Amino acid sequence: MKRKHLYEMTWQEAEKAIESSKGVAIIPVGSIEQHGPHLPVGTDSFVAIGLADAALEQTDVLVCPPLWLGYCPHHMVLPGSISIRPEILIGLAYDVMKSLHTHGVDKFIFINGHRIVNIIWLQLAAEKAQNELGVKVKIFDPAYMSKELIEATEGMGPVGHAEEIESSHMMVLHPELTHMELAEDHPVKATELYSVDPGYPKDTLCYVPTACSEAAKHVAETKGVSGCPTKSNKEFGQKYHDYLTARLLQVIEALRSE
Repeated sequence: MKRKHLYEMTWQEAEKAIESSKGVAIIPVGSIEQHGPHLPVGTDSFVAIGLADAALEQTDVLVCPPLWLGYCPHHMVLPGSISIRPEILIGLAYDVMKSLHTHGVDKFIFINGHRIVNIIWLQLAAEKAQNELGVKVKIFDPAYMSKELIEATEGMGPVGHAEEIESSHMMVLHPELTHMELAEDHPVKATELYSVDPGYPKDTLCYVPTACSEAAKHVAETKGVSGCPTKSNKEFGQKYHDYLTARLLQVIEALRSE
């Protein structure tokens, strides 16, 4: 029998699911923002949801409704992007955890499909919940959780935006929404003391979202792409997806054993 998401359950089924999950819940978190000419604006959310679904296929974990919207002020220069203030997102994430905790969930995994920009507000929401609710919270970020794989894989460049890593993953998750015939390469430019790639080994400043005036200059040249999506391939996308799924299952089991 196919396992259900929380939003597909009756309250009686939800009660049983919380018990069988041993109190572990996954909350997919993404963003709605431009992803170049070849990927949908929902890419970040699709990534988080896809990984949550993969975990649900293999273990009795409670998968909660996704938080589709994130913080993306630097992408507002292109249509389709929706940016929510961090203070609103912190309150939303906290209220979701508080509601679920009322009925027995005490361990949470946020799958962050939006990379570094979502992390700060997720950390603040997690810290608040851990202190005020006594729960445990983990943030599962694909870029951080695949550093070893990317380092060992030839042909995959650094983390950018709508680049070959992200595009390869979407070729597996949603090929019907991925239009590689429209992909254009705009290689990530090395900038001294600055990188958004968690795998970057050299000294770097902390990330600050780009001002819209600067972002406008960038997209005029790149159409919103940072990286080389024409190097994408479905074989790597499946390998990447399977690797992240295995890591996610590892995190779930570690939480259950605590």
